[in-house]
Amino acid sequence: MTQRALTGIKVADFSHVVAGPLATHFLALNGAEVTKIESPRGDNLRNYTLDPAQRGLSPAFAGINAGKGSVVLDLKTPAGRAEAEAIIAASDVVVENFRPGVMARLELGAAEMRARYPHLIWCAISGFGQTGPLADVAAMDQIIQSLSGLMSLSGLPEDPAMRVGFPVVDTFTGLLAAFAIQTALLQRERGLCAGQEIDVAMLDAALVMMLSVVNPLLIAGEAPVRTGNRGFSRAPTSDTFSCAGGSAITIGAVEDGHVAKVLAVLGLEPLLDDPRFADRRARAENADAMADKMAEVLQTRPAAHWEEALRARGVPAARVQDLADAVAMSHLTGRDLFLDLPARDGGRQRILNAGFRFAEGGPGTAYPAPELGAGRQATS
Repeated sequence: MTQRALTGIKVADFSHVVAGPLATHFLALNGAEVTKIESPRGDNLRNYTLDPAQRGLSPAFAGINAGKGSVVLDLKTPAGRAEAEAIIAASDVVVENFRPGVMARLELGAAEMRARYPHLIWCAISGFGQTGPLADVAAMDQIIQSLSGLMSLSGLPEDPAMRVGFPVVDTFTGLLAAFAIQTALLQRERGLCAGQEIDVAMLDAALVMMLSVVNPLLIAGEAPVRTGNRGFSRAPTSDTFSCAGGSAITIGAVEDGHVAKVLAVLGLEPLLDDPRFADRRARAENADAMADKMAEVLQTRPAAHWEEALRARGVPAARVQDLADAVAMSHLTGRDLFLDLPARDGGRQRILNAGFRFAEGGPGTAYPAPELGAGRQATS
């Protein structure tokens, strides 16, 4: 059986909450042995729940710490620091997301540790990076969403700024950090470096995540326009529409061929003979007028009807679902998207896997998130 790509790689994880633990979560799913170094109180995310029975292993914590070990150390004591250094020395990768300078004040900083252990891949995750005027400023996901411009992208022009409804910056930052770490490991394996020091900033990551709107701004001075649920193309046929019975559908028709098929399904083919809607530019200039005509027809049937009819013609379309309906889709069966792990109460719990599949040696783990101080945990 093919082993996972990071089998044998040891990771000392000093991170907490989301971005750092998510980075090491992806390393663990790919076979790395990850040891969380936690304070006596534990990672704050352990208690991110209103249910007393879930305290210590909240769903948010359990979902991104499966397959890791947990060692409790008081880094403010000489004994705690000595044990932490021993773990670092035996590791390939160190991940930390303290404010810049905290690890150095504990005499466990990147410069000192890498001087002693030059093989280390050291990844520091922070709000604004290890350098620059904002390096010492505290940050969290919604703060970066605000400062980065992300909150000004969604909705309509007259709407107030609105954050994305989950910690999207933390999530992308964690993924970017995991990618950077694996890139550095490959550098080291190829002899291109002895070790590496990685600086991942949430603000940088947020801007990279928005590259589809940031690059046009940088290259051509094109500021993004808020278009609500209308697609990036601004085509009126690429939007979300209300349907019968309180349902809704999103249609993604941009190219002329797809537009013609949508109008045929809706019985609106004559619109293409109207100069206002005859080509892509004209449709964009008269988008609201065309969308109104489509909306009138779409409201006559449920979203499921239109979804089936449009898909039959090869048009991208999907009914609007809530999250529970999405994760229950039969399509996901056999996709290796979920992991079934032991739960604290003796039952089972389901969490998300990495989201990609390998023919052999793909991501996953058989172990749940650790209780605080549970010790080292093998990966599988």
